[in-house]
Amino acid sequence: MPPGTVTIDRFTIGGGGPLLVIAGPCVIESRDHCLKLAEAASAICGRLKVPYVFKASYDKANRTSGKSFRGPGAQEGLRILSEVRERLGVPVLSDIHEPSQAVAAGQALDILQIPAFLCRQTDLLVAAARTGRAVNVKKGQHMAPDQMSHAVAKVRENGSERVLLTERGTFFGYGRLVVDMTGLELMRELAPVIFDATHSCQLPGGAGDATGGQRRFTPLLARAAAAAGIDGLFLEIHDRPEQALSDAATVWPLDQFESLLKMCIDVRR
Repeated sequence: MPPGTVTIDRFTIGGGGPLLVIAGPCVIESRDHCLKLAEAASAICGRLKVPYVFKASYDKANRTSGKSFRGPGAQEGLRILSEVRERLGVPVLSDIHEPSQAVAAGQALDILQIPAFLCRQTDLLVAAARTGRAVNVKKGQHMAPDQMSHAVAKVRENGSERVLLTERGTFFGYGRLVVDMTGLELMRELAPVIFDATHSCQLPGGAGDATGGQRRFTPLLARAAAAAGIDGLFLEIHDRPEQALSDAATVWPLDQFESLLKMCIDVRR
């Protein structure tokens, strides 16, 4: 495998290959909803000839309010994700929050994701790496790009060379995220880089007991990141954004998914 590349399923990420697309609902709302979105997104990515990974969280452990919807939990959630993978033939990704979740997640998922707030948790990174699966580490909102070298090293030193880094914005004061485009290039010196366009538009805690956001800036940031040379694009999508059970302010509308991808592919090319 060439330096700076990661192989997932049938495709290679990095090294100037096609733009990887990671997309799905923020949280698993139901089996049927996951299958519907995965089928639609997979068809769109197929038409555009870009590799696709389905993403959905089975447990949103980091929520603004303790009363927020968290998802179906690990057992049911991993069963649903396994079904998406088997029925549609697409790789699947979800978050783990504790080392004890890694083994079961590694049996069901192609990529284990480390949430941004947990990117320094050594035991979590080690447990994810030891599954042998690819690991996607989200850069902490409090972290400088070059500091992610330590997270990459923890994964590689414990059995997984297949590590990705995802940018999702950096805290700027209270309730605001900004994206340092130079940081994308700095992190690409460490591993292939994914840009999370929807989370980067969040206003954490901006809706009182929930996270707010500015969805209208998603295309602007996605195009800018594509121009900066990212290896992949991460988008949370939904067929009814206003009714989404998590991140309703920022999930991208499914009916605008293809047009946004086309723009980003063209800009990157």
